[in-house]
Amino acid sequence: MRARIQKISRYAPSIFQGKLDLSSARRSFSLAVEHSAEPVLLRVLLAALALFACGYVYFVGATIMNVIAREEALKETASLTSAVSSLEREYFAASQGLGPDDGARLGLSPVSNTVYLHRPGNAALLGQGPNGQAAATLESNEI
Repeated sequence: MRARIQKISRYAPSIFQGKLDLSSARRSFSLAVEHSAEPVLLRVLLAALALFACGYVYFVGATIMNVIAREEALKETASLTSAVSSLEREYFAASQGLGPDDGARLGLSPVSNTVYLHRPGNAALLGQGPNGQAAATLESNEI
């Protein structure tokens, strides 16, 4: 009879026409039985979860601390800016009140025998202005 079945079909059978062996003798994996690597895998997964949780807490805490430090730095900058502006205001008020007669009171003496140096160069040439005064005229060195 077997020879006759082979003669019925000229085509080779497909993989879907094969025999399925569903007997329990060939099964090597069962969900009812604990696998030998299951406790190790569970410990590894729990350790990874704990590591990720610690990392998350660390980064969230670091972010919060950076925001708090930034706010404190902005407050400190504002207070320093106001302190500098008040010192500048005091300086300008004090400098407006100084005159040549205040020099003797502060212990300064007038400068005598003043000598000025002239360095020739191409920065500026002195010439006559429209009123006969000396005026600086710029010389161009373009090609």
